[in-house]
Amino acid sequence: MKIGFHVSIAGSIDEAVDKAVAENYEIFQIFTRNPRVWQVIPLNPGEVGRFREKVKRYRIQPIFGHMPYLPNLASSRDGVYKRSMESLTIELKRCVELRIPYLVTHLGSHLGAGKAFGRRRMIDAINDSFSKIKGEVILLLENTAGTRNSMGSSFEDIKRVVDGIIHSDRIGVCFDICHAFAAGYDLRTEQAVNTVIERFEEVLGWERLKLVHLNGSKGGLNAHKDRHEHIGLGKIGMDGFRNILHSKFREIPLILETPLDERKQNLENLKKVRELAR
Repeated sequence: MKIGFHVSIAGSIDEAVDKAVAENYEIFQIFTRNPRVWQVIPLNPGEVGRFREKVKRYRIQPIFGHMPYLPNLASSRDGVYKRSMESLTIELKRCVELRIPYLVTHLGSHLGAGKAFGRRRMIDAINDSFSKIKGEVILLLENTAGTRNSMGSSFEDIKRVVDGIIHSDRIGVCFDICHAFAAGYDLRTEQAVNTVIERFEEVLGWERLKLVHLNGSKGGLNAHKDRHEHIGLGKIGMDGFRNILHSKFREIPLILETPLDERKQNLENLKKVRELAR
């Protein structure tokens, strides 16, 4: 079982590797740049070299990149959509340079234009980026909590996007536990967890699942609220996470995106996950 956290790149991008090693993570996830702005500063060649060297030296694999916050690949606003397409292409290229094998993206919001419209936008954006970036980076589509106008809250919604991608071998899935629970997938009992796994296998195929975001949920089942919680403290509960960690999900790399607050530190969440997994 491989476990890690989303790690800050503050300082320089190669220092993210040092932070992951210091905290005893087996894997980690990063933004390759400031995720809150559109502006992109080119990668520093020296930092890229050090990043690659440290990853090789410490044997931390796999590493996951994550798309910034602003892009919306399903947007009905032409200006935002164009910038989002450009952002996806840039992020894929940066992952190629850094030798990061996976890039996670949210499916976005159609902003009221309808799921069919949003799906077409997403498919076109991904196909366009794949035609420009020929590297081996796999794009992971992350399921959503089902908030208003959001795309990809069900396995079937994700499958419809996958079916439209020309190079679908470059598409995988990131399964977010909090989002799934908020969207109506019960994960509290052993039977419920196994039912979700069976449905995922039936609709998408287990081989598509490359990453699990292991997050508690402040909101209840089918609440459609994307509010992450510490492991065991939210509505999924301690028994829920014990059942998750004793299922096939433990075979998949696990990244925690738990809150940063005074109640629990990352290492406490990490310790709890390892304890429940035993």
